[in-house]
Amino acid sequence: MRLSQVSAPGAVATCVHVALLGLLLFPATAWARIPWNLRALSNPPDTYPAPELHENGVRGLFFDGVSWRGKPTRVFAWYGVPNNSKSERVPAVVLVHGGGGTAFANWVRLWNSRGYGAIAIDTCGSVPISAGNATWQRSPFGGPPCWEESFDQIDWPEKDQWPYQAVAAIILANSLLRSLPEIDPNRIGITGISWGGYLTILAASIDGRFRFAAPVYGCGFLGEDSYWVPQFRMMGTAKAQEWLRLWDPSIYLKKAKMPFLWVDGTNDEFYPLDSLRKSYLLPHVPRTLSIRVRMPHTHDEGERPAEIFGFADHLLRSMPPLATVQAQSERGKSVWLSYSAEIPITKADFNYTTDRGEWKDRHWTTVAAESQGQHKFQAALPPDVTAYYFNLTDEHGLVVSSDLRFLAGAAR
Repeated sequence: MRLSQVSAPGAVATCVHVALLGLLLFPATAWARIPWNLRALSNPPDTYPAPELHENGVRGLFFDGVSWRGKPTRVFAWYGVPNNSKSERVPAVVLVHGGGGTAFANWVRLWNSRGYGAIAIDTCGSVPISAGNATWQRSPFGGPPCWEESFDQIDWPEKDQWPYQAVAAIILANSLLRSLPEIDPNRIGITGISWGGYLTILAASIDGRFRFAAPVYGCGFLGEDSYWVPQFRMMGTAKAQEWLRLWDPSIYLKKAKMPFLWVDGTNDEFYPLDSLRKSYLLPHVPRTLSIRVRMPHTHDEGERPAEIFGFADHLLRSMPPLATVQAQSERGKSVWLSYSAEIPITKADFNYTTDRGEWKDRHWTTVAAESQGQHKFQAALPPDVTAYYFNLTDEHGLVVSSDLRFLAGAAR
């Protein structure tokens, strides 16, 4: 799936009901041996100039990746720091692009403008030079083909497969940032979009040095409900189970140690809400949700949610936190929540759907929730509702969502 082509049917048209999957399901309670050598990946990689690649305000570079098919690889990255960072160490973030993307200089500059150092890496062995047809020029030091092509790599040695290579590159990018004198090694987070959100979850679950993780559109349980369910079926049971055992985020999420911000849309066609909910419930860490009704699935939309900056500002710069949902419950035909917030909440919306079937096709209705005194809101539970949640919006426009609730038998 390429973010620039999300409206196209692609090789896979629609998801298939989970009951059709049969033995493709793989339990999240299983625990895979971690194939990544964290001790080796914690050493900062050597870097090399990229003189042919120029962008204002940022620096292009290559750094050593892990070997692929016995040959060395190099990862391209854009790196930048705020203009006023010379006097003190600054917090930083690793930026992970999604399908159809590469390392984006604008994304680095966006974080630099907010006071952060940033490194945006290419996870596909490419450089940000157009090769036509929405593709990017391959690097002579690149690794395996990426994204959906990883499904065809399941018979390869596991360390030659794209998920292993991409996660290793992310961990090395963290190690590189931590070695730089202008970066505070104790204040580094990670965010990624779509396939980059998927990689963000894997990398953060494995590399406990990250202070926060903010996956956008990404989650686990890809074999249960995702855009790629038909591809898993075409792989056959044995190969699908092996891919999921090695590379599905649900296998690793329980090991995550840092706070997570989960950003998604109600109608995302690639990472549906039921798989999202199962994913965010796995790690025993503080979590924040920000789920927009019908949020578009693009790189631009995934880079800019202000909630990500607010989340990072609190954890890395001691600024006020996003709102926290304290409790959520149903009482008869009403639902309510209580919350805490240092930044005043200006409105609360109750979002619900009465539809069933594919999440991407469901219609959502938004109504204003009623204030029930300080830090409490209530809404009427509509007849035939199948799923619902609240959105709290603070005076800065930042949105925090309550837990997704699915009524019994109506999640799909």
